[in-house]
Amino acid sequence: MAMAFKMAATGMWVTDECKTSFMEMKWKKVHRFIVFKIDEASRLVTVDKVGGPCEGYDELAASLPTDDCRYAVFDFDFVTTDNCKKSKIFFIAWSPSASRIREKMLYAASKEGLRRALEGIHYDMQATDPTEMGMDVIKDRAK
Repeated sequence: MAMAFKMAATGMWVTDECKTSFMEMKWKKVHRFIVFKIDEASRLVTVDKVGGPCEGYDELAASLPTDDCRYAVFDFDFVTTDNCKKSKIFFIAWSPSASRIREKMLYAASKEGLRRALEGIHYDMQATDPTEMGMDVIKDRAK
């Protein structure tokens, strides 16, 4: 088994693939977003989907299921009022209303452990429907 980081609160493990993919997104800019999921059987947090550098927010939103919880990180590039290019990384805890209660509790309890394993996140968001994590919300938070 690959190296993993254990989240003490829930006994879940964050795989090295999660951290490696995040570092590639943060430093090499080879990913625009990463979606993570918890595999309850193996008790691992794994990479579910990776968005390429040309993909954007719409592809991220489309990759989140309507009835399952997920975590996502999104690398948002923008230009400030001073005409300076910036990039901010958002951590999104996706917990739609249609997901199971047990799953919502598991993801809520495991969130902080994954968040700590992924160093360099600027903003944290919780969303139960797409309007709570819309591009307008992201732009407003990144100012």
